[in-house]
Parts: sequence; C-alpha cells; structure tokens
Amino acid sequence: MPSTLQKTRKQISKKRNGEVNALHEKSRDSMRLHKAGVRDQRLEKLAAARSKREQPIVDRVAFFQQNVREQGAEPLGVPAIQALIHTYVHQYDEEYEGVKKTRRAGRPASTKEDLLKMKMSALEEEYNKGFLLPDITSPDSVKLLGAWEGSWAYLTTIPWIKVTNAGSVRKSELPSKALN
Repeated sequence: MPSTLQKTRKQISKKRNGEVNALHEKSRDSMRLHKAGVRDQRLEKLAAARSKREQPIVDRVAFFQQNVREQGAEPLGVPAIQALIHTYVHQYDEEYEGVKKTRRAGRPASTKEDLLKMKMSALEEEYNKGFLLPDITSPDSVKLLGAWEGSWAYLTTIPWIKVTNAGSVRKSELPSKALN
C-alpha cells in the first residue's frame, strides 16, 4: 500500500515540532502533502487496475489447482486435462441459459447476457487455438502448483502449457499482461 503521504506528513511534523495542522494554504509543505496524496491515489488506482486485469488468470489457476488436489495431486494425461478444460470452458452455460430464459420474447439481450456470451465465445476460441494452463503433466509441476498460495509472483515459477481441443500440447509462458 502506498505510504508517501504518511512519510511526508511525518517529515513535515518533525520539521515543525509536531504541528502539521497549522499550514498555510499555498505553503511548500502543504503542496508537498497534496502532491504525496495525489501520488498515493494514482498508485492505488494503478494497483486496482492491475489486480482486475490479473484476476482471470488467478481464477483459472485456482480452478486447476483445486481439481488436481481433488484427483490426488497426481499428474494428469491429455484426455483428463481436456475434460477439465471442457468443464472450465462451459462453466457459464447454465447461467447463460437462465438469463436467456428470463428474457421476454422480442426483447434485446441484456448486458449480462451479452457479457456471458462474449466470455463463453472467447474461452471456446482460446481452446481451439491453445488453452493456457499450468503444466499438470509432470509430478514436479503438480507439486509447484500445489504449493501455490494465491500470489501473482509465484505464478512465474510454475511451468505453463497450451492444450488445443485436438489434443496437442506445447510449452508456453505466463502472460505478463492478461489472457488473449
């Protein structure tokens, strides 16, 4: 969490013998405090945007980690991986059908329905081209995935693969920005 404002406030209070409240509106110290506050807000906004962008990857890794743990923390073959990918790709089908049924005839699709449809088509397209997931074909990779505690930094140590719906598997790297 950014702490520039607290550091600046502490420096100014030391200089003024503990009084930060009695500053002139256009003084250098009040300008420093304002600048530090603006910087903290900007950094928080950037961190929130980065977290939002990285969340789909974290959710994907958590899904595969949970399923590997349920299957005994053993490496999986390509057919088992494809079954997991199929489950992941079609996780929104029921919700989409429910939203679609609640819509009255002749009405345009709701925003939620459109978003779900876009998300589902993007996952299908990625699966056709090569679905990115942590490597769960070797025991060492499964061990690394089992040790993952949810942090973004640890994801770079886990090997990654891309699996197509045809069954081909190739090595890949963790995307630095976002998926697709």
